[in-house]
Amino acid sequence: MQHREKIAFLGLGRMGTPMARRLLAAGHPLTVWNRTAARTGPLVAEGAVHADRPADAVRDADVVITMLAGPDALAEVADAVLPALPDGARWVEMSTVGPDAVRALAARLDGRAVLVDAPVTGSTDRAADGSLGILAGGAAAGVEHILARLGTVTRTGPLGTGAALKLVVNTAVISGVVLVAEALRLADTLGVDGETARTALAGGPLAGAVARAFAEDAHFATALAVKDLALATATARLPAVQAVSAALRQAAGEPGLAGADLSRAAARIRTTTSA
Repeated sequence: MQHREKIAFLGLGRMGTPMARRLLAAGHPLTVWNRTAARTGPLVAEGAVHADRPADAVRDADVVITMLAGPDALAEVADAVLPALPDGARWVEMSTVGPDAVRALAARLDGRAVLVDAPVTGSTDRAADGSLGILAGGAAAGVEHILARLGTVTRTGPLGTGAALKLVVNTAVISGVVLVAEALRLADTLGVDGETARTALAGGPLAGAVARAFAEDAHFATALAVKDLALATATARLPAVQAVSAALRQAAGEPGLAGADLSRAAARIRTTTSA
């Protein structure tokens, strides 16, 4: 009988839940933790084990997977996990936290566990069907068969390179979506038919950004997009991205939009007359 590693999955948001479900369906013994404990309920009903605390989740784990909101959440979970983490475990950090947070976690582990940074590209639809893009940095060989249950693995190089490339990709995609929104605002102002403008943009190099701006089967919270651009602009001088970030922060500040998908923010930016 093929060995199935015991996995602790920490963070059951819109992405984490379908990812964890795929690992459970693959036969891995799965222990789950989430800050809002009720989110573990559906997975527990399917066979996962609920942990009250992060430390309880990882105590007997072969592999720990974190899918958290950002660097602060990762640091807080690490505080709770490190005293209970088994020596030799593999920690797969899949959140979008940037390379600095990955290196800080590696320093805290100090060789006790093998750390892999493996953030994902794609949204909730691709998490559910196992077609995510996985950008894996570090010594990923030992967990690549697990990651393959979630999508296509691209080895990016040394530890931290997965997190770095994810930040590059998200910055381009988010900025492209906002650019499409403003281009359509220009079309509206000039009296160009909206569908005609959308079709023309979709036929050019911004096709992917157009599709994402109007996506209905994906969810990437606007607040998380704001967080990602903040990580990017804190890393390098990016004047255009700073302007995009300001527009997105303004949209996220409106009622109901911070937790809504990026496409909702794009629709609002299209109709905004001042930034």
